[in-house]
This record gives sequence, C-alpha cells and structure tokens, in this order.
Amino acid sequence: MAKGEGGEQYSNASLLNKPVSQDGISLTPKREHRNRLSICNKLSYAIGGAPYQITGCALGFFLQIYLLDVAQLDPFYASIILFVGRAWDAVTDPTVGFLVSRSPWTRFGRMMPWILLSTPLAVLSYFLIWYVPPFENGKVIWYLFFYCLFQSLQTCFHVPYSALTMFISSEQKERDSATAYRMTVEVLGTVVGTAIQGQIVGMANAPCLPGPGDVGPEQNVSVNSTEVNNSTPVISLEDTKVAYMIASGVICLIYILCAIVLFFGVREQKESVRVRTEPMSFFRGIKLVMGHGPYAKLVMVFLFTSLGFMLLEGNFALFCSSTLGFRNDFQNILLIIMLFATLAIPAWQWFLSRFGKKTAVYVGSLSVIPFLIMVVCVKSNLIVTYIVAAAAGIGVASAFLLPWSMLPDVVDDFKVQNPTSEGHEALFYSFYVFFTKFASGVSLGVSTLSLDFAGYITRGCTQPNEKAGQPKVVTETERQRV
Repeated sequence: MAKGEGGEQYSNASLLNKPVSQDGISLTPKREHRNRLSICNKLSYAIGGAPYQITGCALGFFLQIYLLDVAQLDPFYASIILFVGRAWDAVTDPTVGFLVSRSPWTRFGRMMPWILLSTPLAVLSYFLIWYVPPFENGKVIWYLFFYCLFQSLQTCFHVPYSALTMFISSEQKERDSATAYRMTVEVLGTVVGTAIQGQIVGMANAPCLPGPGDVGPEQNVSVNSTEVNNSTPVISLEDTKVAYMIASGVICLIYILCAIVLFFGVREQKESVRVRTEPMSFFRGIKLVMGHGPYAKLVMVFLFTSLGFMLLEGNFALFCSSTLGFRNDFQNILLIIMLFATLAIPAWQWFLSRFGKKTAVYVGSLSVIPFLIMVVCVKSNLIVTYIVAAAAGIGVASAFLLPWSMLPDVVDDFKVQNPTSEGHEALFYSFYVFFTKFASGVSLGVSTLSLDFAGYITRGCTQPNEKAGQPKVVTETERQRV
C-alpha cells in the first residue's frame, strides 16, 4: 500500500495509473518536489530540539549535586524532588500527547501553538529552579513546585515537537534526513548545556568542607581549610549560587532563540497527514497504541537502554567528584563525552543507512558497555578517564539517534495496519517518553535516597566508606586536588 497526496491509500496496482493533469503531465514529480525539505527547513527543525537537550542535560548532570551541595538539602528530600519531578514529567507526556492529538488545526498548524505558548512560562520556571530562596522551611516545596511546573511546560513543547516529524513531510527519506539533522543538533545541545552549566559553575565551584576524618596517610590531623585553599582565591557558596543563576539565564536565552527559529523556519504540511477519525478516549488511545506489537517491542528495547544512560547521567557528576576525586574536572569530563557523541552522529547515520537500523542498535548498544565499565574501574587517573570518556561518547551517540530514527517507521507501520485510525502520532511519541522518564525517575530517586542511608556529607571533602561507616582516608593526591 502507498499513501497519496491527501493521505488516501492506494494499492500497488493503482500506482500504475499515476495522477496526471488535464494536459497529460504527471503530477508525481511536482508532489515529490513539494515534499522535499530544504537544508534551511531541516536545520530550523533540528534547532527546535536543542532546548529540550540543553535543559535536560543541565538538569540531569547538575541538579542532584546542586540540591545537595548548593541548596544544601538533605539527601532524603533531594531524592523526593528528583523522583516526583521525573515521575510527574512522565505522567504529563501521555496526557499532553492526548490533548495534542485532539487539537484542531490552526493557521499555524496543530503543533506550533503548543510550542509557542509554552516557551515563555517554561523559561521562567527553569530559571527559578536554579534560584536558592531566602528561606529554609519552604525550600523543598519551592524546588518541587518549579521542577514539576517546568517539566509540564517543557512537555507541552517537546511532545508536539517530536510529533512534528510526521507533519514536515510525507516522504520517509526526508523524515529520516530531518531526524538525522535533529539528532546531531540535539547531541550538540547536550554539549552546549554541559559547557554552559559546567564551565560557568566550574569557575565558581565552592571548595569542599574538610571533616574530622580528612587526614593524610601518615598523619592523624584534619586537613585545615585554610591550608587547602591558601594558594587560590576563596570562593564562597554565594558565588556558586550566582554562577548557577548566570548559567540558567544564558540557557533561558538560548531556549527562546531556538523556539523562534523553529516557529519561523518550519511549516507544518497539512496535506502530509490524512483526515483524522473522530477523537477517542484517553484509555482507548493507550490500548490502541500499546496494542501495536512493533511499537511495544521498540519501547521495551530502548526503555532499558535509556534507563541506563539516564541513571549514569544523574549520578556521574557526583561520582566524578566524590569517587574519582575529580572535583574540579568533572565538568570537563562530561563535556568530552557529549562532544564526541556529537561528532559520532553523522557516522552512525551512515552506518544505519548502510547496514540497517537493527544492526546499528546491536553494535551501538554493545560498544558502549566496556567503556562504561572502564570508567568505574579506573580511579584517580585523569588522562585515562578522558580517553575512556571520549570512547564512551561514541556509543552514547547511538542511544540518541536510533530510537527517534526507528519511531517514525513504527508509526507508518501502524497506519498501514490501521488505515481507518488517524491523528494519533503524538500518542506514540508521548508514551515512548513516558516509560523512559518514569523508569529513570524511579532509579534516580532510589539512587539519591541511598546517599541518605550511606550518610552523605554535604560539600564534604570525603564521604563515609562502604564498610565501617567512617570517613575514608585522604591520599596526598586527592588532597592536592581539593
């Protein structure tokens, strides 16, 4: 079966009779030309995906350590904020997807009004996440409210944007090409988010607070904070708070600019989607979407892949600073991972077009495992850590590109098998994001809660060890890093 200009289905035999004008000229080349996207269209569409990755990367890598060491919340409350925020974000995805699927067509399209109206409030709520309020009792409510509000508003941006893939062209080749552009820019967005947040905050990273157990290997005295910082300017916690606000302000500005480029550079093609059926209930939509076998398999495969990467993302900054001892270098390690992931996207796009998407999934998923194991095993060696981070970034790129490249194929397969059911593109995208976000929320909440059980010390130079519950001994190398 094949799709006509207005979205109607033609049998293979009917394609022999190509549409012609009254003069006998074939209309197919003109239609194919109209469905082609210019490089400007693809770039504008791709730039629209940057805000989601920039803010997501900044929150994913730095929110945990920000809540613990800057806002100085108890690990128990920090885990509640992270879990509830991610879980709420997951719930809003299918809800917004359902509302978007019922949205009427406007002069700007069906997706663009959602993107345009959600941007200002999303920017404001994101900025307030990184502001430390001048009161103590309501801090948890403050961060929980604005974190959940931002996640809701960003969902109103990202779900319509993701579904926009099906509306920019009816040609699968053009959609695949636009998806490759999008993934390249989105991974580049992670680099931008890591660079802005990491470098600005890294320049004003408040020193750790030595405890009674911070002793050298040959002497049983505490590491005096004056001795630790006598060769460098003293950076206060207030300086760190200001640095986080500056970084969030820059990211907010980029968010607005990307939304403007998307709005003016992309036009939804109404004729690329067939006439929709009557709106259905929310739960009927869930049953319809999850009952499609290929979609359910795709969700399950990438659920665990995304879960692993999100869990790594949420804990990596704390792991680098507390376990590896790279308190002043962890932002550069994150930047190396994201930079090499960006450079590897075009290579993965060539690989999947040459060997197929399934083969790319197998190779990409398996190739990253040994390097992630090495990151855990290699301790206190900065050069080796940089090399391993670069290699791991190449595998990370496949996790960005492949799910979103295969999702349009699954939606097309659903349309072929259900020709009378239309207008559910947003549901497919939103439910995919729902499962990955909910699982990551549970895992990140539990991992942060475990810090409370382990006796995590806020801004501590050392943390309790895993056996005796006593602070570990500081080596001379670690003391010099501090």
